[in-house]
Amino acid sequence: MKMLINVPETVVADALRGMAAAHPELTVDVENRVIVRGDAPVAGKVGLVSGGGSGHEPLHGGFVGPGMLSAACPGEVFTSPVPDQMVRAAAAVDSGAGVLFIVKNYTGDVLNFDMAAELAEEEGIQIAKILVNDDVAVTDSLFTAGRRGTGATLFVEKLAGAAAEEGAPLDRVEAIARQVNESSRTFGVALSAVTTPAKGTPTFDLPDGELELGIGIHGEPGRERRAMMTSREIADFAVDAVLEDLRPKGPVLALVNGMGATPLLELYGFNAEVQRVLAERNVTVARTLVGNYVTSLDMAGCSVTLCQVDGELLRLYDAPVETVGLRWGR
Repeated sequence: MKMLINVPETVVADALRGMAAAHPELTVDVENRVIVRGDAPVAGKVGLVSGGGSGHEPLHGGFVGPGMLSAACPGEVFTSPVPDQMVRAAAAVDSGAGVLFIVKNYTGDVLNFDMAAELAEEEGIQIAKILVNDDVAVTDSLFTAGRRGTGATLFVEKLAGAAAEEGAPLDRVEAIARQVNESSRTFGVALSAVTTPAKGTPTFDLPDGELELGIGIHGEPGRERRAMMTSREIADFAVDAVLEDLRPKGPVLALVNGMGATPLLELYGFNAEVQRVLAERNVTVARTLVGNYVTSLDMAGCSVTLCQVDGELLRLYDAPVETVGLRWGR
């Protein structure tokens, strides 16, 4: 497998050095693996800290900046960051208004963020936590107890980040993050396996002519394997799986997300099918986002995330954001 890397052991550090060179508005600590918005801490503002294994870019480091995260902690590829990273991030962004940890539901992330919260509170930092668990494909997986955290992480970080930017207190920012998570569901599909730099070969076997329905962002198994389907058929299956669980009673945000190796030509075509299914099911789409946002290295495939919104959540979604991976309104 050909990769644009030096050696697997330095792939994360090399990426962080490149990010620092490209984005001087960020403070990138390569040695300690922490990415912080350059103006942190912002007086009176709640800090938002997230993180997880590398390989899902632009999640999470690409979402650090005004209107979204205050800091992100990148782990090794598909490996949780360690508590020391999270404590450093919390200390770097805490202005006295507290810090919200946004945690995807993977066992390592949960344990390490829990430990970091205890350590940070011992240092006098007020911590709140929100667990993202939006994936409807499976109840438990190789990496989790309960549902996996996937595409809804973007919506949680965006809407809670907007509330924090406006000066909302910690309990309100936490409540918004919780509401967004509870109002969101995701379903993913893999057309090819993922290859990590350390392994150099696909991490699971997905034969030609087959796809995996309900795949996780680390290549975890989904609901079932089938012969290759058309974009129309995949949209019917994925959207119906989300709607069956979410059962929205109002407008939704729609994220049509690429897993890393799916070109925009295909993603926009797939979005057309997603929009068709939603229209047929009488679901109103308030906003749509299409692109590679919560990826799995070089996996070909996609995921669909829907988040039911009210007027306040829609306003927070539309609020200005200025990050590497998401920006509008500024």
